[in-house]
Amino acid sequence: MNSRRSWIIWGAALFAYIVAVMQRSSLGVSAVEATDRFTISASALSTLAVVQLVVYAALQIPVGVLLDRFGSRVLIASGAVLMLTGQLLVAFSDHFALAVIGRMLVGAGDATTFISVLRLLPNWFGGKILPQVSQWTGNIGQLGQLLSVVPFAWLLHDFGWSAAFGAAALMSLVVFLLTLAIVHNAPDGAETAARPETWGGALRLARDALKRPGTQLGFWSHFTTQSPGTTFSLLWGFPFMVSALGYSTAQAAALLSVFLVVGLIAGPILGVLSARYPMRRSTMVIGIVLTTALTWAYVLIRNDPPPFWLVVLLIIVLGTGGPGSLISFDFARAFNPLRSHGSATGIVNVGGFVAAFVMMYLIGVTLDLASNLYAAAGNPVELYSWETFRVAFASQFFVMAIGFVFLVLSRRKTRHRMKFDEGIEVAPLWVALSRAITRRRRE
Repeated sequence: MNSRRSWIIWGAALFAYIVAVMQRSSLGVSAVEATDRFTISASALSTLAVVQLVVYAALQIPVGVLLDRFGSRVLIASGAVLMLTGQLLVAFSDHFALAVIGRMLVGAGDATTFISVLRLLPNWFGGKILPQVSQWTGNIGQLGQLLSVVPFAWLLHDFGWSAAFGAAALMSLVVFLLTLAIVHNAPDGAETAARPETWGGALRLARDALKRPGTQLGFWSHFTTQSPGTTFSLLWGFPFMVSALGYSTAQAAALLSVFLVVGLIAGPILGVLSARYPMRRSTMVIGIVLTTALTWAYVLIRNDPPPFWLVVLLIIVLGTGGPGSLISFDFARAFNPLRSHGSATGIVNVGGFVAAFVMMYLIGVTLDLASNLYAAAGNPVELYSWETFRVAFASQFFVMAIGFVFLVLSRRKTRHRMKFDEGIEVAPLWVALSRAITRRRRE
């Protein structure tokens, strides 16, 4: 535990996740080029992103079952092969249908990576460092977005579509070779949870994990915290800033890289707080969700496009959602036995991506609808304008509201189960603060 070898294996697995994030986010910076290359509408473009995330989300539970049975090494290597194949198909295809298949393969490969990396951590790390390494994994992994924003975008604009996506594919080949050479599921001779020997046993673990209120709490926490930032950074943020707000591609790329900076700052802070105050993790999640909703409301309630400082503030707030969503996996670990961590993590990871692809599709459909309504009213506007984006981004609140309701309900169920099973009663935050203040005064 916590050995030098642990850090080397974590580094190789982390690199695999960085590359997976790059493959996932490569479509966001190529949205305008994809519209021209395949001659598609905003709805079709959102479909291209949505099918990738639909595949990703749909495979999370099956991948979790496979993970509990075969381990992280096999799953990470298999994912790299799928992403390599998918990106090559996108790179050299001129037909939209083939590009859709390619992005589905990317989504399938991406689906195996993150939860496989997280599944490694309890076998190689222990103690209070574990939730911090989990935060570092999620946040440093977002360097993949920076790779798509800077070198990938540079290749795309200077050397063309095929060169950019072909280079991205080669990165997955490197991941495949590195995983086979370095990554191991657990230390030699270490005692690990017994893997299920049959598919029936693996499915029972997944079913049991799904029934646990703590797993459900993790699902809805991920649903509400991750989706707004993913929707913005993965697809609609770049065209919004370039076409609706008039920023240069360099400015938009720089602003998207702020997501990474925010994650690197907020992630360790949330990791320490999560380890120190485990009973207040859900309160942190609720705070992030409410802050995100209020910030978006302030941006969209304005008649004029938001000033630069407000766009920066929005990105900072959205950027905290990524680190915030990693708290969800603390719930999966805390409320499930080690033998079913893969299944529980997969279930939790479904949440944010289900919400994200619903948001992405709603925004794309609403953009087309708003543009047509403006034209029918005799006031035509550009498809990617402030007027259409203002209406389209408002559709997020519907998804966020559903997630928030179930988040509160699952938190209540989890706390009730803790009280019933373990005799642990979590006092309301204001009561806990009042007690802390009283103790300090007495001291």
